[in-house]
Amino acid sequence: MAPKVLVSDKLSETAVQIFRDRGIDVDFMPDLGKDKDKLAEVIGQYDGLAIRSATKVTPTILEKADKLKVIGRAGIGTDNIDKEAASKKGVIVMNTPFGNMITTAEHAIAMMFAVARQIPEASTSTHAGRWEKSKFMGIELTNKTLGVIGAGNIGGIVCERALGLRMKVIAYDPFLNAEKAAKMGVEKVELDELLSRADFITLHVPLTDQTRNILSRENLAKTKPGVRIVNCARGGLVDEEALAEMLQSGHVAGAAFDVFSEEPAKDNPLFNLPNVVCTPHLGAATTEAQENVALQVAEQISNYLLTGAVENALNMPSVTAEEAKVMGPWIKLAGHLGSFIGQMTDEPIKAINILYDGVAAKMNLAALNCSVVAGIMKKFNPEVNMVSAPVVAKERGIQISTTNQDKSGTFDGYIKVTVVTEKRERSIAGTVFSDGKPRFIQIKGITIDAEVGAHMLYTTNEDVPGIIGALGQTMGENGVNIANFTLGRTEAGGEAIALLYVDEPVPAEARAKLAETGLFKQIKPLEFDVA
Repeated sequence: MAPKVLVSDKLSETAVQIFRDRGIDVDFMPDLGKDKDKLAEVIGQYDGLAIRSATKVTPTILEKADKLKVIGRAGIGTDNIDKEAASKKGVIVMNTPFGNMITTAEHAIAMMFAVARQIPEASTSTHAGRWEKSKFMGIELTNKTLGVIGAGNIGGIVCERALGLRMKVIAYDPFLNAEKAAKMGVEKVELDELLSRADFITLHVPLTDQTRNILSRENLAKTKPGVRIVNCARGGLVDEEALAEMLQSGHVAGAAFDVFSEEPAKDNPLFNLPNVVCTPHLGAATTEAQENVALQVAEQISNYLLTGAVENALNMPSVTAEEAKVMGPWIKLAGHLGSFIGQMTDEPIKAINILYDGVAAKMNLAALNCSVVAGIMKKFNPEVNMVSAPVVAKERGIQISTTNQDKSGTFDGYIKVTVVTEKRERSIAGTVFSDGKPRFIQIKGITIDAEVGAHMLYTTNEDVPGIIGALGQTMGENGVNIANFTLGRTEAGGEAIALLYVDEPVPAEARAKLAETGLFKQIKPLEFDVA
């Protein structure tokens, strides 16, 4: 059955057609997002949800979204999506950070010009029939120092444009290294230095706990007298009341804001102050940007539902379409390893340690980690998936660590998972053969070669005669067909294990018969999702 997607906000017809062309069943209801009750009523039918800003994805909506796998936001901001609730539900949240980069950067540059030359006020005055030429004395941007807070995608474009205007550009960004800064042609500085040197300051960072109020009253006081401040990023980055006071005192010469701490902004301390330019969150409001983000979100949702590719996800590691092709079997293997240990472990888990060897160590480890943890957590919550598993593990206080190493043995690569509890450590390793099938290659340090099947039986025993006979006879007597039979041991007469791949679940009666023989220390039926 084809995946089904709901478009609940206004997306272009071209974007909607992308879903149809990719073989996805799509319902285009551009006004549904405004009706939360109706949305909650129908959301349970859909695998994907494509939205803009009008649709509010609340915990109540998500509670009804039994089939939902992915939410795609045509745009950058996802404040209208409860990402924590989506993660717990196992729903991927994607945005489209690149479709409106140029548009937003250009708006910041336009706002800089507007506040430098007092264009809005001069326009209003001239429309009113006043010719106040001497009143609107501006300043040039050439040779002025622009301080860019956040030199990522949009901030980087602003830097490039500003250099073209012959401005001197300094940037504060903890993630910007000296080599990248030199390549961009900007000077990397700390925040305090930027505040003291910049003639213009423009912000291009998301709103996080680290960036909230980054231009606080204290930091605004550190700015150069006569500075002009531009914010086309997110409301909440600047203390608007403190800025209003400094505009009135003259310490700050002007400000240009496209975003505000409360939106829609009906009232704000910056309104009606001289040389303050305000626009109603127009950063992405161009025809080109709106089309770009709509097309991008349609492609991303389609790619995920059809191929498993995860692009621009906010609550899960991204996996490109090309990575998905190569990593698919390894992601399955990681899930099987986690599932094996999860099913074997009854006591609370303290830590999960994951070792990646050889080719596995060069893959997208964040995605593999999620698959391992999801496999383990399914024991405690069958509804968990790669999105929700890290949340569940964190809630349980489980520590997760990874180790990478170069190829160390026979296999081109393998994954080894170790779980630590109060009582013991338990480990299993596996690899992917050239046929693309995952294999278990080591359990409890004992080497094996076991194909993974939907139904399996795991036993432990001392290495004594009669084990194969007891297992084979008991399965035959109970009508259980053995597809694959793997044995391993530490040494002759030492600890031994058996792993049976069977065509149907081993009934309790058969397990009881095995226990009666007295040959087995442990008898454990296992189930794996091999679809």
